[in-house]
Amino acid sequence: MATRINKYLSEVGYCSRRVADRLIEEGKVVINGKIPEKGTKVEEGDQVKVDGQRIEKSTKQKNIYLAFNKPVGIVCTTDRRVEHDNIIDFIKYPTRIFPIGRLDKPSEGLIFLTNDGDIVNKILRARNNHEKEYIVSVNRPINRDFIQSMSNGVEILETITKNCFVKQLGAKKFKIILTQGLNRQIRRMCESLGYRVESLKRVRIMNIKLDVPIGKYREFTKEELLELNGLLENSSKTFD
Repeated sequence: MATRINKYLSEVGYCSRRVADRLIEEGKVVINGKIPEKGTKVEEGDQVKVDGQRIEKSTKQKNIYLAFNKPVGIVCTTDRRVEHDNIIDFIKYPTRIFPIGRLDKPSEGLIFLTNDGDIVNKILRARNNHEKEYIVSVNRPINRDFIQSMSNGVEILETITKNCFVKQLGAKKFKIILTQGLNRQIRRMCESLGYRVESLKRVRIMNIKLDVPIGKYREFTKEELLELNGLLENSSKTFD
């Protein structure tokens, strides 16, 4: 059965569909010696290469799901040639995996890595409303107005952020739970209110909490994966 090229690369565990689309745009994907368009389908017997490497369904490994505590300074990219401090070289996992989403370089905490492209798409779709929890410290004391403004939505990137849960934990520290994933969202929200983020740690994604030391990872437990799949059961895999 024919399969769209981005889905094919996701199913064999090479990358997510989003990354596959970018690789196609960059001309790095070849089917039977020709550079395809995004919607091109792969037929049985077709030869698919990425950056000259042959990609086959037979190369698919068992699904891998890792919870990693990313240190400050590590970049969430699979492009090892461009970024020296990339997450893949740091972890040195024996088979090919890729991160689900991002944590920017100055941030630390929980990020998932996997070879399962479908779960990537389900978790990343903003309309699926999956919770991510962060602990944040800023450069000066916060007050009730700050908490209320952050909770009710802040204007950034020509939009208003969704309502979210925010709780003060200290003079300059708060907890925030987001269901959005706008670029550098928390930092931009704070900057819009006149604050600068000094530390940002993600401590939970959906049902999985950060419980490993900085720079370490572990596999999801069977119970976590079962619960996660339940939460994702009605989630869309398509792009918004």
